[in-house]
Amino acid sequence: MSLTSDPPVTRPVTRAEPETLVVVPVRHPWRWVAVVVTAVLLAQFVHGLATNPGWEWDVFAAFFTTETILHAVLITLQLTLYGTVLGFALGVVLAFMRLSASPFLRTVAFGYIWAFRSIPLIVQLLFWFNLAYLYKEISIGIPFGPGFFAFDTMGLVGEMSAAVLGLALHQAAYAAEIVRGGVLSVDEGQLEAASSLGIPKIRRLRRIVLPQAMRSILPNAANEIISLFKGTSIVSVMAIGELFYQVQVIYGRNGRVVPLLMVATAWYVLLTTALSVVQHYVERHYAKGSTR
Repeated sequence: MSLTSDPPVTRPVTRAEPETLVVVPVRHPWRWVAVVVTAVLLAQFVHGLATNPGWEWDVFAAFFTTETILHAVLITLQLTLYGTVLGFALGVVLAFMRLSASPFLRTVAFGYIWAFRSIPLIVQLLFWFNLAYLYKEISIGIPFGPGFFAFDTMGLVGEMSAAVLGLALHQAAYAAEIVRGGVLSVDEGQLEAASSLGIPKIRRLRRIVLPQAMRSILPNAANEIISLFKGTSIVSVMAIGELFYQVQVIYGRNGRVVPLLMVATAWYVLLTTALSVVQHYVERHYAKGSTR
């Protein structure tokens, strides 16, 4: 006698029509709590700016566009421009020296980057500013022997020249690492393919490497430029009439510290915003073909 079991009964699976499905969105209650808290804090901050008499907005308005402040802003922009152009020009050379097959070039570039990243910027500026104290003259001639030409260093490096030189040399060390990192981010296989097609080295660099490397270089380079723009305030120790120095001079005379500091802050915010807008459009240009 054998026992047999009935085969399992299979029930047809019914699928709901898309029109009958009820889509329930994911709830984010804490997100709304964060929005409300942030809005309240921002409203309190703006209310304090508008109602607190300590900000002295009338003094702020009186000095924001004075000739002295505008001239100081111009000097700040000049220092930023010269430091950026010279720094990144030297930084590109140092970056490719570090990528070179020559051990000598790699060692020289590494030593430069190590030295200028190790010494604080304010110390570098003061060294260049006091160059005439360290070396009263610079002579050109036989090493450890007689000199043929000599230059008096007293008038060779002025205040502005020392500031630009210090900012540019300091910036070059960081720019070199930014450029080197961007070049290393490009796939090596593309260079090998271009080399096998007989494309000249300079053209490979200009048309293949740099357009792709710029996507990695630009965000970090923009940060360095903005940091340099705000860091120009450090040259105030050399009595150069940039923005922060002039603000210090004015509030040293009239005692209106807070509104004058807000003048400098507002100019830094405005110009940093402008640099960020330029960064956005330059990044979008080099992102063509990689993003939708």
